[in-house]
Amino acid sequence: MALRISAKRVAATLKATNLPSSANGVFKRNASQAAAAATNLPQETRDEIYRDARLPNPDPAADSPTAALVNEQAPYMVKTYVRPPPMFVKGEGCYLWDVENRKYLDMTAGIAVNALGHCDPEMARIIAQQAKTLIHTSNLYHNPWIGALSEILVKKTLEAGGMHDAASVFICNSGTEANEAAIKFARKAGKVVDPSGEKYELVSFQNSFHGRTMGALSATPNPKYQKPFAPMLPGFKYGTYNDIAGINELVTEKTCGVIVEPIQGEGGVIVGTEEFLTALAKRCREVGAVLIYDEIQCGLSRTGTFWAHASLPKEAHPDIITTAKALGNGFPIGATIVNNNVAEKIVVGDHGTTFGGNPLAARLAHYIVSRLSDPKLQASVTAKSKIIVKHLEQLQQKYPELVKEIRGRGLILGLQLTQDPTPVVTAARERGLLVITAGMNTLRFVPSLTITEAELEEGFGILDEVMRVATSPIEEPAGKQVRGEVDSPN
Repeated sequence: MALRISAKRVAATLKATNLPSSANGVFKRNASQAAAAATNLPQETRDEIYRDARLPNPDPAADSPTAALVNEQAPYMVKTYVRPPPMFVKGEGCYLWDVENRKYLDMTAGIAVNALGHCDPEMARIIAQQAKTLIHTSNLYHNPWIGALSEILVKKTLEAGGMHDAASVFICNSGTEANEAAIKFARKAGKVVDPSGEKYELVSFQNSFHGRTMGALSATPNPKYQKPFAPMLPGFKYGTYNDIAGINELVTEKTCGVIVEPIQGEGGVIVGTEEFLTALAKRCREVGAVLIYDEIQCGLSRTGTFWAHASLPKEAHPDIITTAKALGNGFPIGATIVNNNVAEKIVVGDHGTTFGGNPLAARLAHYIVSRLSDPKLQASVTAKSKIIVKHLEQLQQKYPELVKEIRGRGLILGLQLTQDPTPVVTAARERGLLVITAGMNTLRFVPSLTITEAELEEGFGILDEVMRVATSPIEEPAGKQVRGEVDSPN
């Protein structure tokens, strides 16, 4: 019964009015301003109305249809997330619409997932067609698409100048699973190289993020994530990212594998230097350790090359690449690409997955890889990156007290702020722009690779206004700061 009521509420809320959206917005603002002028309303209510009248996309209020729907569903959901108020129900290209039919320019792309934008038409056609043909058989049986996807991943990797000895692929369901497979493969390789069992240690780096399952979490040295689930799995060591001097002591004869992000996404969009990654690869070869590049966020053309490490010399190439996110453009799928040095050590029964590589996911990912490996798309990523960097530099010049540093490559870019970016994220959202954070006080820009120049101009026009508000809070006529402009949503 509750679900039936929720569906009716959403349908009623989304029902179009007879007014065009622009006229409807003007009508609402004028009505709100008139109401705010009423002297018989409490000051707090007038503050709220005044604030909403000024914002094109004010967060849904506590008595809104969105809040009612969220509150109705919340008791049935495990509380693992704190989400902002809007609830999204529709997407197209680089835009999202919420329950109350407000439009947002999305520069988060589902955390670097929707590389082709929301609801790509060809994706929708493939999903519908394959869903009518065959969705799942399990890995007890062959299906044509898991092999086709593995082949295109290997061939495109080689063509793009990525891992030069890429040979075969394990298909799974997520980035965390891809990293779990890589960790297991490294441990197995260590056992083969040293049957005594002494070669079992895995190395990762501070500020990295590799996932939430116990193996991937053990490789993610963030107390916030690890402490509630301690102790972690034994055998994990943590080094300092981009610290060449510490590599030899960190990676030893006991090391079976090293997992590293060529660009740390969650850690604050920190780029690994060529010197560091080359030295790390050299040390791995010296001690016989498997080198794993986690390209779950930075791979699949987000940097303008098919893999972020493709710009590195061959001696810096990995033994394993892990990928997910953009691989499914929103549909769950992940992959672990290995060379023969690793593949020959993995035998039947060493690893598995029930859903991984099912015909629907694999066919969809095959199409997406063919799109993302297009040199024209990659060239457009590089061109759009220059546009974003130009805007970020202008913001840095205009608001030097707020903007500290610009980092990243391609369409994975970070803007280091001097203070908590939460108020900026909130103010942007309430003006119709979605941006996210990373690391410590970093704004992260990971839009769809298909975002247009016009959409970038729109987004940075909004962000400029937000920065102005953040550095010079607007005041009401009475001299009181407008509520919500710089408050944290939490």
